[in-house]
Amino acid sequence: MLYNRRMETQIIKINKENLDSIEMDEAGKLIAAGELVAFPTETVYGLGGDALDPEAAHKIYAAKGRPSDNPLIVHIAEYEDMYRVGRNIPPQAKLLADAFWPGPLTMIVEKSDNVPYATTGGMDTVAVRMPNHPVALALIRKSGCLIAAPSANTSGRPSPSKASHVAEDLSGKIAMIIDGGEVSIGIESTIIDLTEKTPMVLRPGYITPKMLSDVLGEEVIIDPGIIAADDTKKPKAPGMKYTHYAPKGKLTIVEGSREDVAAKIRSLVAEKKAEGYKTAVLCDTDNVKLYDDGVCENVFDAGTKRNEITVSAGLYSLLRTCDDIGAQYMYSESFEEGDMGYAIMNRLIKAAGHRIIKV
Repeated sequence: MLYNRRMETQIIKINKENLDSIEMDEAGKLIAAGELVAFPTETVYGLGGDALDPEAAHKIYAAKGRPSDNPLIVHIAEYEDMYRVGRNIPPQAKLLADAFWPGPLTMIVEKSDNVPYATTGGMDTVAVRMPNHPVALALIRKSGCLIAAPSANTSGRPSPSKASHVAEDLSGKIAMIIDGGEVSIGIESTIIDLTEKTPMVLRPGYITPKMLSDVLGEEVIIDPGIIAADDTKKPKAPGMKYTHYAPKGKLTIVEGSREDVAAKIRSLVAEKKAEGYKTAVLCDTDNVKLYDDGVCENVFDAGTKRNEITVSAGLYSLLRTCDDIGAQYMYSESFEEGDMGYAIMNRLIKAAGHRIIKV
């Protein structure tokens, strides 16, 4: 079957505080008919299709250009639906759901026979979450389906935090984009694998390992492959194997003391500008003035470590802005401090292709 056909993509604007029932009904009917609809969540925009329909999964992979062994996350609106898609669900799942759902947490459990392998990337496990966004929850309920949804971008590109990002990547490839405004968190959900003897975080996010451990009353470990992924390992979760979040230009992270990092970035920018390249700098709010040297151009305030959500919420949008201005070389400070620092750096390191300079 041909999945990469061109089509007219309808874009509708929805006020999340006052949902338009008629337009949400239309979006739900598209999902139920096997079509794809992009929609906002609290993390990033998702590309949704019927999770229990293998043809819808194939369409998602084709639209994104996504490898078919990279699992999709199943989005639900009621906890009871965990039992439709999973089996042998451990007691930890209910504890975590009570604490964090709806919210930016994805749980991996054994899959039920209801879920096609096309949705799970051939795995015997399934990733499930309940998003904390009125549009996402309404779409699930209106469609009468459970919705499989990876991020709504071309595979490998920065994830979309605005509907315009989705349109840039997927217009003509999907039936509808629901514009619900800018997302609040800006990076994908935390993923915890509950099929292991000890619960394991496979992707860091807004919900930290300590938060998970506090709720479960037991140790939660972090997969050592999160930062330095083992590309020979078949992924159990999105982001475990393939390149993600990358801008078109070459991004490098510079780590070290505040003054040394700024000096190194200024030197790198001067070098690339002398060679005729366009550059950009991503830095902490408090450090913008360090690049006011007449040489550094396109210096972007990436948010402050004192309020990490300001960094995560704008990260992918900044990477896309660098693409928009044609930046060929980008240099970013490190944002490894604080509770969300690990999650932010996971995305930055992948976007940089593990290019890190320590000074």
